Amino acid sequence: MTVWKTPGALYIHIPFCTNKCHYCDFTSYVLKGQPVDRYLDALEEEMKATVAEHPPEVIQTVFVGGGTPTVLTPVQMERFLDSVRKHFPLAEDVEFSMEANPGTTDPDKLAAMRHGGVNRISFGVQSFDNGLLERIGRIHNVDDVYRSLDNARKAGFDNLSIDLMFGLPGQTVQHLSDSVDRAMALDLPHYSLYSLKVEENTLFHKLYERNELPLPAEEEELGMFLLLMDKLKAGGYRHYEISNFARPGFESRHNSTYWRNEPYYGLGAGAHGYVNGVRHVNLKGVQPFIDAALVKLPRLEVNAVPQEEAMEDFMMVGLRLLEGVSASRFSAQFPGETLESRFGGVIDRLLAQGLLLSGETGTGDTVYKLSDQGVLLGNEVFGAFLGVEEA
Repeated sequence: MTVWKTPGALYIHIPFCTNKCHYCDFTSYVLKGQPVDRYLDALEEEMKATVAEHPPEVIQTVFVGGGTPTVLTPVQMERFLDSVRKHFPLAEDVEFSMEANPGTTDPDKLAAMRHGGVNRISFGVQSFDNGLLERIGRIHNVDDVYRSLDNARKAGFDNLSIDLMFGLPGQTVQHLSDSVDRAMALDLPHYSLYSLKVEENTLFHKLYERNELPLPAEEEELGMFLLLMDKLKAGGYRHYEISNFARPGFESRHNSTYWRNEPYYGLGAGAHGYVNGVRHVNLKGVQPFIDAALVKLPRLEVNAVPQEEAMEDFMMVGLRLLEGVSASRFSAQFPGETLESRFGGVIDRLLAQGLLLSGETGTGDTVYKLSDQGVLLGNEVFGAFLGVEEA
């Protein structure tokens, strides 16, 4: 039987944005005219119901995502963060992250965030090319990026991250190289680098269907990824997850919860949670979420995860971490099971293909991790663990 811990991680979704980006399929809605204060009321009701049903112990990480959480006014921000601290016991060294869009973090907003306990900000920069930013529907420009980071540092934030994207319409390797150079010149402790995925129900998907989205060729996108890895590693950053690079000690502790298939609370419209082996998805519309949260937990779907599926998830998300998956951690989460008895055939095949490497830690624990080639073919590796019959 799977052993589940009480979640030590908390995700909260703020679904409001200044505008909808052309590639975005997240649960997000343009801010104008939205009942933000009533949403915050409903969110606090969900907090109350959540801690009543699944009492927390100590929360080690908090991540506030969106949408763009920093569209909240300073007063709304202070109120929201007060409610988090009121209902969830936070560790003294909690990692408290919040997503932000450049241009939405003035000094008053940042002061409210600091006062409320936020100590890590992830800025959605995406590119240092104003033409590309306009093409993908971002409303900030490069000057906003520098101004926002400067304001954050002046407010006392030193744990800062920025997202960059590659594989964008009309983007070249040189475009990306210039953006990475400008990003690294900022000397931040963390960078996330994501390839564009054309998702349904986005403007980009409509353009793609009409053959009007000039995406880079597959070989060029691979060249972009290789360039990113080379530049960040040469700059002293540790490639700790397929899409993430950090100075030692600045790896995202919250996201590592997902990659280790550990439980987490998920609150807010469209949020996902994973508690006691049960995954849930919340209602996505703002008003439906508000209406439901005022009387019950605002669930859209609730699904118990069979142990076989949980073990597959352990491998697929765990191998995203460049440190790999641990045989002892697997057996601790799934007593009576071993990596080799469950997935030995797949592991042997991937080792033979040069996509996985194996090794032992100083404590004698066996670890399996992606090879350099496996990093480039990650989706093929992850998919190999789907639907595997027990040996």
